[in-house]
Order: sequence, then structure tokens, then C-alpha cells
Amino acid sequence: MSTIEKGRIGPAFDDFLKEEGLFEDVRETAIKRVIAWQLCEIMREQKITKVEMARRLETSRAQLDRLLDPDNDSVTLATLSRAAKAVGRSLRLELA
Repeated sequence: MSTIEKGRIGPAFDDFLKEEGLFEDVRETAIKRVIAWQLCEIMREQKITKVEMARRLETSRAQLDRLLDPDNDSVTLATLSRAAKAVGRSLRLELA
């Protein structure tokens, strides 16, 4: 009989995702969702409307909606970086 750590059943979820070949896709989606959420929160805090944000990005409101859609994975790093600059922030990436 195997020993189960208190509070854990089976291997870590990351290990499961890796075994299933899903880890990178899930991780990328999670990162995109966090960035979209952060942009929305910063816009709310700074009282930036979607119309104003689209103007700052020199794009349409529809394009901005796609950028802020956490399920849209076609957004480029350049677009995310421009959006961060539009709210006075920077996009930081690193290799780990």
C-alpha cells in the first residue's frame, strides 16, 4: 500500500498535465488569462474606459475586446506589451 501525504492524493497536477502533454498549453492559457485580468483591473483602478483604452492603443473596441478576452490565445506579445504601456506598466517575461 502506498503512502499518501496529508492533503495530497496522487502526483502533482503539473505532473499530470505533463504526462498528458497538456502542460505548456494550459500554462500559456493561464498566463494569458492573468494578463487579461490584470489589464482589466488596472483599467478599472485608473478609470480607463474601453473606448479610451482602444484610443490609446490606436485600435478598435472590437480588437480591444479580443485582447481582454481570456480565451483568445491569438494575442501577440507585441500587443500585450503595447497594452501594458498604455496603462503605464511594462510586460515582463523571463525564461525559467
